[in-house]
Amino acid sequence: MTMLCARAALKRALSRAYSSSAIPQRGDRVVLGMSGGIDSSVSAKLLAAQDFDLSAIFMRNWDTRDEYGTSEKGCEWEKDWDDVQKVCRAYDIPCQMVDLSKEYWTRVFEPALRDWEDGVTPNPDVWCNREIKFGALLNHLPSHNNSKPPWLATGHYARKDWHQSRPRLVRSLDPRKDQTYYLASIPESGLRQALFPLGEITKDRVKGIAHDGVMPESVLERPESMGLCFIGEKKRTDFKDFISSYIRPSPGPVKLVSTNQTLTEHQGLWSFTIGENIRLPGRPEKLYVVSKDIESNTIFVGPAHEPNLNVRNLQVKGFAWIWRDSPPDQLNDGVKLVVQIRHKMAPVLCTARSIGGKASDLLIELDEPLKGVAPGQVAGLWDGDWCLGCGTISATNSVE
Repeated sequence: MTMLCARAALKRALSRAYSSSAIPQRGDRVVLGMSGGIDSSVSAKLLAAQDFDLSAIFMRNWDTRDEYGTSEKGCEWEKDWDDVQKVCRAYDIPCQMVDLSKEYWTRVFEPALRDWEDGVTPNPDVWCNREIKFGALLNHLPSHNNSKPPWLATGHYARKDWHQSRPRLVRSLDPRKDQTYYLASIPESGLRQALFPLGEITKDRVKGIAHDGVMPESVLERPESMGLCFIGEKKRTDFKDFISSYIRPSPGPVKLVSTNQTLTEHQGLWSFTIGENIRLPGRPEKLYVVSKDIESNTIFVGPAHEPNLNVRNLQVKGFAWIWRDSPPDQLNDGVKLVVQIRHKMAPVLCTARSIGGKASDLLIELDEPLKGVAPGQVAGLWDGDWCLGCGTISATNSVE
C-alpha cells in the first residue's frame, strides 16, 4: 500500500462525518498512545505525515519484576519502551513514558482479582481502556496554556463519527480486526478526544505500510499480542499459575451436574471458566464447565449436549451507555440490537430491555442460544455498526 493511499485512508478516518470543529486542525496537539507493536507504530507513521503538534506516550502498566519481586532484566515493558523509542526516532516524534502501574493495580487488577476469587470471569482489557487509556492517561495530558485538550490517538481498529454533535464509536472497516468490543466501556468524554488512525485500514494494509525501509526491524518481527494486557501471551496453564500467586487455593469438588457425583477436586472457582473443556482421565466423553456454586464452592460439569450449557438470556447490571443520558428509545419495551460477550465472536441478534425501568439494568434475550457465557463477562451492544456501550453479566438463564 502506497503512502498516498495510506494518507487518503487517514483522511477518511479523520473526516468521516466530522464537522470541522470536531477533527484535529493544523497545529493541534495530538498525543499517540504507543505500545511498541505494529499497529501503534503505523499509526505513528501516518500521523507524523500530518501537520499536527504530535508526540507519543508509552504507558508502563505492569512490570514482571513487580509480579515476582525480583530485579531481573528482560522485562516486557522495557522491550516495548525500547521499540517505541526506535519508532519515534525513525519518524522524528518526541516521546515519553508515564508510569500508570499503581493506577492499573488499584483500578483494574485488584477488582479483577476479587472477581476471579468469587468465581466470575472478568475482562480486564475492557476496563483497562476505560480506567487507564481513556481515564488515568487523559488526566496526565493537561491542556497547554489553557488551550483545548489534546487529542488522544491509539492504534485500535475502530472508527468514530458524529451524530447530532455527539461522537459515536463505530466498527472498523476490517471486520476481522474490529476492536470496538474492547472500547465499549469508554465514556463519551473520552471518545470525544479519541482518534483512531487505523479505522479505515485493514490489517493487511497496515503490514504493507510498515514495510517502508524505515520502520525498525524489531517492530516488524514482533508477534501479534493476544494475551491479557497485564501478563501478555501465556498459555492457560501459565495463567492459572499466575493467578494462583495472588489468590490462595480454595479446594472444592467438581461434580457431574446430572448425578451430583464428585469427579475430582479444583483449587479454586477461578481455576475453570464456564464452557471450558475439562479433561478427566478415564472419562468416556469430554466434559465442560456448566456452572459454579459460590456458596458450596462447587464446580458442575456436563457433556457437550448438556442443556444448561446453552444460554438464552443474560442479565446485565451497571450497563454504561456511551451516551449516558440517551439510551435507545423504547428500552422499557425492548429494542432489537446485537450483542457480543467476547472480542472474536460473531454478533448475535438480541432484544434488550430495561429491568425495573432502569437503563443500567438490562435483560438481554438472545435470538440464538450461546455456549460458554459466564457471569463477570462483558456484554457489549451495537445498533448495526454503532457501539452503544457495555456492562457486566450478573446472571444467565439457560435453555429449558
